[in-house]
Amino acid sequence: MKDFFKIARYILPYKKYAILNIVLNLISVFFSLFSFTMVIPFLQILFKTNSEVSALLPWTYHNLQHNFYYYLSFLIHHFGEMKALFLICILVVMMSLLKNFFGYMASWCMAPIINGVVRDFQHKIFNKIIKLPLSYFSDERKGDIISKMTSDVQEIKFSIMSSLDMIFRDPLTILIYVAFLVFMSPALTIFVLILLPISALVIGALGKSLKSKSLIGQNKLGELISIVEETLSGLRIIKAFNGEKKMMEKFNKLNYTFYRIINRITRRRSLSSPMSEFLGMIVTVVILYFGSSMVLGKTSNLTPESFMSYLLVFASVITPAKSLSSAYYNIQKGLASAQRIDVIIDAEETIQDKKDAIPVKEFKSFLEFRDVSFSYVSEPVLKNINLRIEKGKTVALVGRSGSGKSTMVDLIPRFIEANQGEVLIDGIPVQDFKIEDLRNLMGIVSQEAILFNDSFFNNIAFGIENATKEDVIIAAKIANAHSFIMETPDGYDTNVGDRGGKLSGGQRQRISIARAVLKNPPILILDEATSSLDTESERLVQEAIFNLMKNRTSIVIAHRLSTIKHADEICVLDEGKIVERGKHEELLENKGIYKKLHKLQMY
Repeated sequence: MKDFFKIARYILPYKKYAILNIVLNLISVFFSLFSFTMVIPFLQILFKTNSEVSALLPWTYHNLQHNFYYYLSFLIHHFGEMKALFLICILVVMMSLLKNFFGYMASWCMAPIINGVVRDFQHKIFNKIIKLPLSYFSDERKGDIISKMTSDVQEIKFSIMSSLDMIFRDPLTILIYVAFLVFMSPALTIFVLILLPISALVIGALGKSLKSKSLIGQNKLGELISIVEETLSGLRIIKAFNGEKKMMEKFNKLNYTFYRIINRITRRRSLSSPMSEFLGMIVTVVILYFGSSMVLGKTSNLTPESFMSYLLVFASVITPAKSLSSAYYNIQKGLASAQRIDVIIDAEETIQDKKDAIPVKEFKSFLEFRDVSFSYVSEPVLKNINLRIEKGKTVALVGRSGSGKSTMVDLIPRFIEANQGEVLIDGIPVQDFKIEDLRNLMGIVSQEAILFNDSFFNNIAFGIENATKEDVIIAAKIANAHSFIMETPDGYDTNVGDRGGKLSGGQRQRISIARAVLKNPPILILDEATSSLDTESERLVQEAIFNLMKNRTSIVIAHRLSTIKHADEICVLDEGKIVERGKHEELLENKGIYKKLHKLQMY
């Protein structure tokens, strides 16, 4: 139940509706019980199986039934038998109407709780995803995260939140009915109080096994969605290498495994209703046997009519008991999804503001890496990096793929954290600054152009508040993007498609460059910013970037060495270390790794 209480915390903001639900359910149960208890005593007096009551006794616990019979007798005596019967029928119908009306109002109060809790869940998960460091997602499948955000949250809605109405209503109903059964016959109700908990234990044992199976099923669903996501992202490669058959076999195999697991879950879930009904029948038979023996043996004050009334009320306990058992099964399935979601919600936010984080609005003098080392788990990526970059200077990072260039620049905006050493801005460790202020100092153009399924305008102005169209157009012109944007049907309001799918690679990159231009930051990080451009666009954009880099601090990662010849300093990385540094001409004269890389590109 620990997992359920975690979810129950989300109900607290909606406690007003929860209290209303409980009160309305109580009223509904009262009217339901009133209609049951009225009919049989009235018929007993009407058909002369019980004598009329002519005197009203003082209102005490023991006299409740006597006084109730008095008013029924008064009704028959005053109005006559047929009119009294008609009035009782009308009263029973009214009781039923009121019972169902208040039952509906109780469900009406549940709607904001159910949908509000689901909304809060989605809000919390999404916010957590946004706050988690990039390193978290290197160990997670995107499809599985999407599955947790969608399928698992919906499972909580349908399995747990939809059962809340039963959880709030049915225990109250059972409690009130059992209290009334105790009032009618304490001895007979002992059997109810013994047998119902035994039934609950049997149902509970089956529910626990359902939770474990559901957890396996939701994990498999996450794997399925991961394959779909990978297939959609890599469809071009799959077709190019004739990998359709392999991907279909992989998907179909996993899909069949998921199918078998879901069958078991569905069958076990379907077992709740017949199992609870069977156990309820056993309890009913036991009550029928012992109750009849009491009536026939006259070992109690239980009359045949009151025993029938007892059975009628007890039969009304079976329905909410069945609903409660079904709700328990549903909750167990939903708790498996909650357990998967908790993996995200409880994940540690390793990168966050300190309590006394310093605001920063400008970059004054220098950026420095001081004895910085970094590793993913046990694999070292950077080893003892020392580098000082003065304000207004351009430093280029070159080296083979996997040498640590991108990891090095990711440390500056705190996408990841160094295992050892410090990254400093103006002599202050980046961890001491507010993250939002720190990242506002930087404009980043990554090797992969990341665009959103939105308009050109919104992609360029992303993260910039109150950006005007004129500002966006100027930035687009600098990035050599204005001309092809204006050729589209709606200009800057044209949608670029999913991940910029309507654009060429070069066009996507120019939009991401325009985004960095518009931000106008003091520090530029260019990670292969021109690698996706054609020759003509590269020449124009490179010229714009050179103009943009004037009087700015720039860190440029480049494989095309021709684009960094004018850098103030070039650092050559190899196996996580800076092995060479200097200007372009100096490094060529050293005849080291840089010379080899330059020679390979020249020829």
